[in-house]
Amino acid sequence: MESLSFIKFKDYFIIFVQNPKILKIPTTYKTLKGTSEGLYKEKGSKFIGIAIKCEDEEEAKELLAKWKNDHHQARHLCYAYRFGIKKDIYRVNDDGEPSNSAGAPILGQIQSFDLTNVLIGVVRYYGGTKLGVGGLINAYRTAAKEAIEHGNIIEEVVKDRFELYFDYADMPLIMDTVKESDATIQQQKFENDCYLKIAIKIEASDVLLAKLETFVSLKIEKIGTF
Repeated sequence: MESLSFIKFKDYFIIFVQNPKILKIPTTYKTLKGTSEGLYKEKGSKFIGIAIKCEDEEEAKELLAKWKNDHHQARHLCYAYRFGIKKDIYRVNDDGEPSNSAGAPILGQIQSFDLTNVLIGVVRYYGGTKLGVGGLINAYRTAAKEAIEHGNIIEEVVKDRFELYFDYADMPLIMDTVKESDATIQQQKFENDCYLKIAIKIEASDVLLAKLETFVSLKIEKIGTF
């Protein structure tokens, strides 16, 4: 495993690795807590903005499927998301609206509030009157903004994320080791083959990994740092 050392400088970690490359990673980022909604009406059309913390594309697909089912009579469900502490993973979708009239304005609000690990969808119930591209841009932008402003913006600490796979016999000691490290358990499954998804501050992850590597049955996969 590559050896890392950390020095905190203002709002960033400077990470020194074996090669001379130096990476600067923010120590915190802004995201949302819970789910929030906003509403915008124009010429009979109703635009419902839904904003939620979301960390990967798989989770986004599940949430979008739920929203589509909840609003099955709506004409459109347009959305945008942005992931990662570098804020470089993003996607927009116009869902049948004119190109760049829906997803891009939604993403613009995520950028305006400097958020990441966020998914915002805007459901449109068509009112019978066309709004034009300019009207659509304003509607989707406003609904997204209302959803964010009605929510709770929080500052999260950047953490390393890992998936742990191990035998049930090792479960008690592995659980003790993880809990003693003050890592957060995000998902867990205890059967013959056990699974944990954990998050831990990046400056503490090497110590935890060193302890976990003593378990023969344990397989560790790093998801990422965010």
